[in-house]
Amino acid sequence: MAEIGVLEGYKHKEDVPDAEYMKLENQLSFPLYVVAKEIVNAYRSHLDPLNLTYTQYIVMMALWQYGDLSVKELGQVLRLDSGTLTPLLKKLEAKAFLKRKRSRQDERVVMVTLTDTGKALRDEAVHIPRRLSEAAGPIFDVEETRQMRMLLNKLLEAIDNANARTAEKLKR
Repeated sequence: MAEIGVLEGYKHKEDVPDAEYMKLENQLSFPLYVVAKEIVNAYRSHLDPLNLTYTQYIVMMALWQYGDLSVKELGQVLRLDSGTLTPLLKKLEAKAFLKRKRSRQDERVVMVTLTDTGKALRDEAVHIPRRLSEAAGPIFDVEETRQMRMLLNKLLEAIDNANARTAEKLKR
């Protein structure tokens, strides 16, 4: 099996025939998808005892880190749209981990606040990232981790820019 994303024998994207892009091993998105899926699966055994899914966990992490946020701000931090975020917040509210209420300054704004139960949950969850890292063993050193993060952020920025260009073209 060929190495993923290599596009063997080509130096420039312009030189790559369309047929090459249709090969699974040439898809950058495929290993990213698989890695994301496997990371979420690895979290499952740690999150199940806390009664959290991975997506609920990252909502809680954002609130533990930043404190009270509006639904809009939370969506921006997590890169989730309101159609995804609202059901998550309802489930977390039903578990008594957070509260949602309208802002006094602007009733159109819904604020998300941790409850005491939600704050206390942090003490149970704080060890999860380290336990997962230890279980995986040494994969990347600190510098490689920084580089990976930088490359992923560069990819996100490129995607955001492409989406903005597409949106601008659709307006015309």
